[in-house]
Amino acid sequence: MTKKKNGLGKFLLGAGVGAALGVLFAPKKGSETREDLKKMLDDFIAKVKNIDVDEVREAVELKIAEIQDGLANLDKETVLEEAKKQAKKLQKAANDLVEYTIEKGTPYIEKSANAIKEKVIEVSKQVIKKLEEKK
Repeated sequence: MTKKKNGLGKFLLGAGVGAALGVLFAPKKGSETREDLKKMLDDFIAKVKNIDVDEVREAVELKIAEIQDGLANLDKETVLEEAKKQAKKLQKAANDLVEYTIEKGTPYIEKSANAIKEKVIEVSKQVIKKLEEKK
């Protein structure tokens, strides 16, 4: 990969992360926030697919799939205790994603992974709060 191509990719990634963060910090209701997170995950997967190192790409895709499955399960949870357990699993998967990107020295996707982790925590808290209010 040439320096010019690599630099352009980093610029585009940075621009995408900036736009995603702008969307995330706008106040929205829970379903919109979860939808934003799902879109961020899809965008993140698209960016990961452009990484040349197969091992890193596969590992990150597996971690993203785990987060996506957790989000689907979190939306389905109706029992508060089960939702809390699912939220913990989801937050751990997001944390693992961040740690993996740091470990593999991929700082240009680390920012996206951190943004996803923060959004996972926010979504989890919203679901738990909603269930606690129903109690």
